[in-house]
Amino acid sequence: MKVTETKLKDVKIIEPAVFGDHRGFFTESFSVEDFKAAGIDFDFIQDNHSLSTQPGVLRGLHFQKGQSAQTKLIRVVTGAVLDVIVDIRKGSPTYGEWEGYILSEHNHRQLLVPRGYAHGFVTLTPDVNFMYKCDNYYDAEADGGISFADPDLAIDWPIDIEKAITSEKDAKQPTLKEFEAENPFVYGEI
Repeated sequence: MKVTETKLKDVKIIEPAVFGDHRGFFTESFSVEDFKAAGIDFDFIQDNHSLSTQPGVLRGLHFQKGQSAQTKLIRVVTGAVLDVIVDIRKGSPTYGEWEGYILSEHNHRQLLVPRGYAHGFVTLTPDVNFMYKCDNYYDAEADGGISFADPDLAIDWPIDIEKAITSEKDAKQPTLKEFEAENPFVYGEI
């Protein structure tokens, strides 16, 4: 397993060993022992799975607040996405910065998204099966988000965001500046 640090603190790209031949491939997508040996030690307690049937589906940018904050381990089982995360931890040297990563069924990459990051993705292919582990349960009361179209973030989505296929909830999220007054995430305290 290869683990790569990113410019955003505590965010990691994980590339598990993949063994392929004329039949297809085999990979061990998660092993507590291997992840702990790589310094990734979270108690993942919930798996989530979404299906997006069309290219251009944009989900996010999501997070959970307070005691319900989540670390996520993300992977794409079929299809491909541009996965985007934004550091929303006040006082962080990378506060308000974003990065995007291609995750696909072909590259087998996984992304570790720590607490204090907003997360979203846009589908690049049809029939994207998107899976992620969480270290905390879903809590509707703690559900939060910021706008994928925030002009200050200036995320370079590979689609026309005016034509994005998204939920009404995601289309109405506040900008990071609008969220700032209620933002509970503080760098070094999560």
